[in-house]
Amino acid sequence: MRYEWFIGLRYLKAKRKQTFISIITLISIFGVAVGVMALIVVLAVMNGFEKTLKDKIIGTQAHLVLLKASQEGMDHYEEVVKQVEEVKGVVSAAPFILSQVMLSSESNVTGSVLKGIDPGRVGKVTLLAQNLKAGRLEDLKKKKGEDLAGIVLGVELAKHLSASIKDTIQVISPLGTMTPMGMMPKMKRFRVVGIFHSGMYEFDNTLAYISIEHAQSFFNLEDHVTGIEIKTEDVYKVREIGREIRKKLGFPFWTKDWMEMNRNLFSALRLEKIAMFIILVLIVLVAAFNIISTLIMVVMEKNKDIAILKSMGAPSSGILKIFMIEGLVIGVVGTVLGLILGLGIAFNLETVTGFVEGLFGFKILASDVYYIDKLPSQVNPLDVGLIVMTAISISLLATLYPSWRGSRLDPAETLRYE
Repeated sequence: MRYEWFIGLRYLKAKRKQTFISIITLISIFGVAVGVMALIVVLAVMNGFEKTLKDKIIGTQAHLVLLKASQEGMDHYEEVVKQVEEVKGVVSAAPFILSQVMLSSESNVTGSVLKGIDPGRVGKVTLLAQNLKAGRLEDLKKKKGEDLAGIVLGVELAKHLSASIKDTIQVISPLGTMTPMGMMPKMKRFRVVGIFHSGMYEFDNTLAYISIEHAQSFFNLEDHVTGIEIKTEDVYKVREIGREIRKKLGFPFWTKDWMEMNRNLFSALRLEKIAMFIILVLIVLVAAFNIISTLIMVVMEKNKDIAILKSMGAPSSGILKIFMIEGLVIGVVGTVLGLILGLGIAFNLETVTGFVEGLFGFKILASDVYYIDKLPSQVNPLDVGLIVMTAISISLLATLYPSWRGSRLDPAETLRYE
């Protein structure tokens, strides 16, 4: 073992009269460990939240939407569906109609986005059928002997309207009809046949579904639709697939993918993740100042040792290495401890949060507020690598000034009064 390593590691073991330095060293290690642990756990939760959000969005929205630049909407849509399904990478496609309406129940009135769907095909492009808490999509179509067609409501929308299965809802369209009394809004009654829960408040509070035939009739669209929803093999290749669809169909068709539809949301999440990383790095920086103060005190305590080493022929670079090694060991030990604790918590977050909730008697995440009843966690190896590199780099930088100061000591001046 080279003398720099031997002495640097030896200085970490304080003598009795140097207990204070030893305590500061432990605090420095603890500070680095806490910073690394917090970074790993918080970024794992952010990654998990982003993944959960993506899964819920993709489950409710189609991967890709095909639209036509026309006020009348899209005609001959069945032919378009066939052409779209021939494009490589497309799994399935289904037509839809989308319009804003007012929904009225016996107790309340609210705005909503009404979507006309084909109950037999919508399950091939979204997870609506799996998200149903009650009822069936097949009941959207009016059966023989029934006077009302069916409607499926989001769980929050149903709560707002105080509506449940078999209740009657009145749909009011902003596209009115001309009467002798002037323009009157078009109204039609539907029976609630299903309630869905996507886990996304925006969808659960605004979306309602009826069959595409009833939507065409209600909005006077004849044989037109708003567009076509498309499911792709790879959700991250939607732009390339959309380009191929546009190339095949030509103008006036255009596409919009799920990333474009939720660009602002995911941009905000990425910005929040960066902000959290910067804030939590400050914990490691505070620990770095502890490393600086520890090494400065060690230099002051060991100035006689430094003078003896220099008088024996040790170069300034050797003295520099001794204190850099000591500081680096503090940083590495703290980083490793933080890594173990952080990964341990991140991989067992559900157990840890359950223990904390049981201990203090409160719910960390109320599902009626946050729409997730447990903290999601997904450890990204790249994030972990970046955290480890950042912590060790900061620790190494913290050693530079004290190490330089120790290497600049004059042995003759130091030993003069010994």
